[in-house]
Amino acid sequence: MSSLRTCRGLLRSQPRAYPQICRRTPLLRQSYSTEQPSQPTVPWKTPHSITSWPPERLLPPPKEGELLLERKPNRDLPPIPPLISPQLVRTFPIFVLIMAASMFAFFNYQKQESSVVSSTLYALRTNPDVRAELGNEIYFASKYPWIRGEINQVHGRIDVRFWVKGTKKQGEVRLNCRRRGRGGLYVTKEWSVTLEDGRVLQLYDPEGDAVDPFAHYGSEE
Repeated sequence: MSSLRTCRGLLRSQPRAYPQICRRTPLLRQSYSTEQPSQPTVPWKTPHSITSWPPERLLPPPKEGELLLERKPNRDLPPIPPLISPQLVRTFPIFVLIMAASMFAFFNYQKQESSVVSSTLYALRTNPDVRAELGNEIYFASKYPWIRGEINQVHGRIDVRFWVKGTKKQGEVRLNCRRRGRGGLYVTKEWSVTLEDGRVLQLYDPEGDAVDPFAHYGSEE
């Protein structure tokens, strides 16, 4: 107030001498003022209230396949997809069945093309008793034969069953062999053909009454 009175007195006495001083005085007072405008206090901001408080209403998340042309901070996040998709859950059993069928078909083909089955078919074709019952052209009974049993030459176990047919009849062949020790010869325990009427042709007899079709393999070794 004192400076304002001084300025007014100077203007009255000498109006031309101090025009600039009087004009700058309010500006200087305003520049040196320490008062600052008060700001509204905003509570702690959350992810949903980035710009204002209370938080803005969230926009729905984008749908699958929806194209977003702008970004908004109050847009809700899309739901977290499941670890295993429903489509995979529906198709996984079908995949397991296909893989199991493929593995069974592969191992069956491996047994079908093995030397054990090929030698068995050759022994049937050359056996006179089998040819008298089944006829000529002895081969697998079906186009896609199924070889049941085990062919494990590493551990010395052979036990297979499969159907064969000739020009007259068909029957089921059974071959069961075990190896004597590691690196030893195979011993035939059963070598037979079961006909459709239930009769069984014993093609191997330990007493020597029948011919062992694999005897010549042991003599060569």
